[in-house]
Amino acid sequence: MHGRQASQLVKELASSEKGQLKPFNSDLFDQVIEQCEQHHLELQSLIRKIQDEGLDVQTTRNADHYGALIHHLSLVRNKRCLLAYVYNRAEIIRSFIWKVGPVLPEEIQEKLSHTEGDHFRRYSASLNSYVQEVGVDLTLDMVPPKDPYIKVRVLDDMGAIVLSDKTANLARHSMHFLRRTDAEQYIAQVFIRLPSLVMF
Repeated sequence: MHGRQASQLVKELASSEKGQLKPFNSDLFDQVIEQCEQHHLELQSLIRKIQDEGLDVQTTRNADHYGALIHHLSLVRNKRCLLAYVYNRAEIIRSFIWKVGPVLPEEIQEKLSHTEGDHFRRYSASLNSYVQEVGVDLTLDMVPPKDPYIKVRVLDDMGAIVLSDKTANLARHSMHFLRRTDAEQYIAQVFIRLPSLVMF
């Protein structure tokens, strides 16, 4: 049936948890592209047949016209499904930079296609360039904090670290009152590896 594989791609996307990715389904994606190419060839063949019979493509209403229409609509539907699949995955991938930072965990990288990985790296580089130009890290504090300081407990010994307003010895199980902007770079690493700091 026309469009069955394309609709499976969209259903797969819809069945994922919000903000989560399943591995890129390259086999099904390639099958849909192959179908698109086949529909295109059939469409061109039917249009040539109508023209060879000396009929006007715009006004003729015969079996070839309706066959060409079916191939055209199937082609358009497949393209829309492919675009929906790619666009929605790209939106989720772009959201990762705001959640986990410019380096993706290995388990997420494995789910991306090569093109999606390139897209994430280019988006990350563009955002980083903008942040450097403006001088404000936009990835920090998606919700404005009520207090610029937070209380943290160190889970792993990190040694002496130079922060924006002081030097702190982040020894295991020690408690500190740190600027949110200093602590968040370590807290954000929770998504990448075991946490070093816990916020209270």
